Parts: sequence; structure tokens; C-alpha cells
Amino acid sequence: MMKKLFLISMLYIPVASAQTAADLSQIENYLNSITTLESNFVQMASNGATSEGKLYISKPSKIRMEYAAPTDVLIVGNGDEIIFHDKELDQITNIDYDDIPGTKILTNTIQIDNKNLKVTDFYKDAGSTTITLEYAKAKDMGPITLIFNNHPFELKQWKIVDPQSVEVTLSLYDITKDKVLDENLFSYKVKSRKNSKRRR
Repeated sequence: MMKKLFLISMLYIPVASAQTAADLSQIENYLNSITTLESNFVQMASNGATSEGKLYISKPSKIRMEYAAPTDVLIVGNGDEIIFHDKELDQITNIDYDDIPGTKILTNTIQIDNKNLKVTDFYKDAGSTTITLEYAKAKDMGPITLIFNNHPFELKQWKIVDPQSVEVTLSLYDITKDKVLDENLFSYKVKSRKNSKRRR
């Protein structure tokens, strides 16, 4: 179950509102300016599942999510592939980056050009900005909704909806940007392939 929630937590849908070029530029500039990010998170699903943990991002394409007990899951992306380690089951699964919209958008330089990366929904008020993005050639990859605080402008949540209509929200707390992170956070040595498999 945790593996499935991770895959969808990295696909909410507000009422559409007209975004301006300045709005898109602000979002692009914020996301592209991040070199590293460290944050605590709380993940909630509409089916009642809740978990929390620590998130690390280092561009390009590196991510680590440490889920606190009792979830007992570790996710490490080294830039080539993502390792999903279910410690309770002692099972390791390899996941492709292209399967997860959150990693493609948050760990890389992006351009919201409405060709390759499209805006499918947008909402802005005095306190927050919400944008839903989807890759044109997404295949099975669903959209991701990003929610920013406006003052100061900062990413606070992302949301996805899985094919079973389970909504997953990941909220960020105590965000630190652009600090030096230990590269060992993004490496993972597989001790045994006995309980390993590749997600297809």
C-alpha cells in the first residue's frame, strides 16, 4: 500500500482561473532556483492512510524520502533509478523516474510551455497559488497539483489523484533550501537481490 501511495503522491483539482505569464514565470523561477531542499512532511490519503517523514532533494534528479515508523519505508533516487525499500516486508522495488510526476518536476529544471508541460488548472488568491501540471507525453503518468504560499512564495503541498480516485496530499514543513546535503543520502547499496524486483 505504501509503495502505491508513494507512486501517486509524487498525480486535486481546483476551479480553473486564468494564469498570467508573470504567474508562470514566478513558479518556474522558484522551482528552478532550488538546488537542494530538505523538509519534514506529512502525507495524507483520502482513504485515511497517514504517514510522515523527511524529504531530501538534490538537483538534478536526486531524491530521498524517509518514512517514520510505523510506515518503515525508504525511497532513494540516485538520478538513474528509484529504489523503494519496504523494510517490513524486506522487499526492494526499482521504479523508473518517468513513472512519477513529482520527481520529474521537483528534481529537474522545468519550462511550463503548455506544449511538453501543460497547465490544466490554475487558481490564485491573496494567500496561495495552486497549479496543476501534466506532461503532454505522460503515458500512465498523471497530473500533479502544486500549492504555494504567496508571502513568501514557497511550495507547501503537492497533490495527486490515483486511478482509483484516492487523493494523496503531501504537506511540507520546516523547509530548508540550498544547503549542502551529504551525497550519501542519495546512494543505496542493495545487500541482496533475493527480495528485489522491478516495477513495470
